[in-house]
Amino acid sequence: MMTYGFYFDSAKCTGCKTCQVACKENHKLAANNLWRRVYSYQGGSWESTEAGFYVPKDVFSYQVSMACNHCEMPACMANCATGAISKDDETGMVIIDQEACIGCKTCIPACPYGAPTFVEETGLVTKCDMCADEIAMGRKPVCVAACPMRALDWGDIDELREKYGEGNVEIEPLPENTTNPSIIINPHPAAQATGSGTGSVVSFAEELDLAE
Repeated sequence: MMTYGFYFDSAKCTGCKTCQVACKENHKLAANNLWRRVYSYQGGSWESTEAGFYVPKDVFSYQVSMACNHCEMPACMANCATGAISKDDETGMVIIDQEACIGCKTCIPACPYGAPTFVEETGLVTKCDMCADEIAMGRKPVCVAACPMRALDWGDIDELREKYGEGNVEIEPLPENTTNPSIIINPHPAAQATGSGTGSVVSFAEELDLAE
């Protein structure tokens, strides 16, 4: 059995959001729906000098690009009221059957990564499908292909681990690993551990939820 997954290099990401925009455009998503989000996590403070100037103290900033991680143990699937969410045996992709979805939204709070999104126009829930159509044509997901810094990669998760190593998925602002996500993250040198971070997400709400 092959399990597809993503690789993300936070050290390379500049926060340009090209991956986010490419995904939204390719899938023709509604204005208040995103399948991939780029979070900017920042922290630190400023202190004054004897000369009266303010200088940064322990200031840091890094980006995290996140979509559905097609987890080994999907919390969305476990909490789906109608069985509309399934995990493909051959690829490991977690898919929502739009015919079976009733829009009850129970999957949305269940997902620790915020992947499922409710579409007001249809009354149904959608999420990243790993660009299954692109993959069927022998291409990579559009977010991966679009990244100008090559901070994203995609493929068999075992092959990605051989290429990039195990990485670390428990960095702020991401949650504790409870679902075994199919993603490898190379943390930014300034990355803080999940649960012990001193920063905050500073992305504007419109960048995450209302992007045109």
